[in-house]
Amino acid sequence: MHTFIYARVSTSGQTTENQLLEIERAGYEADAIFADTISGKVPAIERPEFAKLMDTISRTRKPKRLIVSKLDRLGRDAVDILGSVRALEQAGCSVRVLQLGDLDLTSSAGKLVLSTLAAVAEIERDFLVERTQAGLARARVEGKRLGRPKVTNDDSVESIRNALSGGVSVSQIARDHGVSRATVIRVRDGEYAA
Repeated sequence: MHTFIYARVSTSGQTTENQLLEIERAGYEADAIFADTISGKVPAIERPEFAKLMDTISRTRKPKRLIVSKLDRLGRDAVDILGSVRALEQAGCSVRVLQLGDLDLTSSAGKLVLSTLAAVAEIERDFLVERTQAGLARARVEGKRLGRPKVTNDDSVESIRNALSGGVSVSQIARDHGVSRATVIRVRDGEYAA
């Protein structure tokens, strides 16, 4: 059995040593180790080492398994984790997570755990959307202005237009008025109303 290990840490000030030691203590010996230093907010497939791992697994013909210390190493959320596990399973790779009692996520029990996680994640997303919509509705009733605050007013828009007509560069105008180049360009193109 070809054994792959994947580890991830969020910052360069952290190391994967504890994850690798935990996997070693569980009795697994790695044929290949892939480790990313990247935020957990990045989807798994967009992580450089995880992408290399997937490529290597897809080219490996003999039986294979991936070992991770914790479930969150496989993705940023339940949907991402499910996608990662499904892709690994389609490549003929079992997935073992030590945090879950060395559970193989491609087994029947593992699939049940993943399905439960996906259902919980979907409910959490629905609740978040409901809370957000309720908060926006309350803000509208209270007469609050929604969206990003305006960075300009009528006077500054007029000043920007005068500078543009005077031949001042977009970059210079943006610096002078403390706004982005995009704001100046929208004023120039008539797309911006103060």
